[in-house]
Amino acid sequence: MIRTGSADSVEAGPRTQEHGGSMKRVKNVELTGELRRYMIEHGAVPDAVGHELIARTHALGEIAEMQIPPEQGSLLTLLTQLVDARLVVEVGTFTGYSTLCLARGMAPGGRVITCDVSSEWTDMAREAWQRAGVSDRIDLRLGPAAQTLMSLPHESGVDLAFIDADKIGYIDYWEQLVPRLRPGGLIVADNVF
Repeated sequence: MIRTGSADSVEAGPRTQEHGGSMKRVKNVELTGELRRYMIEHGAVPDAVGHELIARTHALGEIAEMQIPPEQGSLLTLLTQLVDARLVVEVGTFTGYSTLCLARGMAPGGRVITCDVSSEWTDMAREAWQRAGVSDRIDLRLGPAAQTLMSLPHESGVDLAFIDADKIGYIDYWEQLVPRLRPGGLIVADNVF
């Protein structure tokens, strides 16, 4: 789901009636095989560091499923560029591929605040960010995401937030991020359907 800092939103699902009020048109964009192929063929292709990080993460086995696929990384880079992001907050770093994609889309002088609880996976991320030349844009904060988000000032002006962590915490993360978004900012949440 992609939501903006305004009242407008794009969600999946049919037309619904909310709390006895008026009907709300809910938009759905199905990711067909054709659309996925188009995204892969025309989106930003991972560079050598990105490919290496994808391969190293894949070698971890079943847990590698937590990593976003390259076409989603391409979308994150594009969204970061479209909003001219100077401050991005990421909840859930894992091995750092999504962070790398966000950092690559940053405006000059921008930074990504990313939070995770695992130094095991984020050590791999730090190495990749260093090799990619983006480590100066990334502020990794180890600890519970809820605490990290609460420590951010309410008027921090977050341009884009990406939530890809423990699914049970999504509502809490959402509630912490919304007041910190600038008008027109985006919250992107992975695996919500």
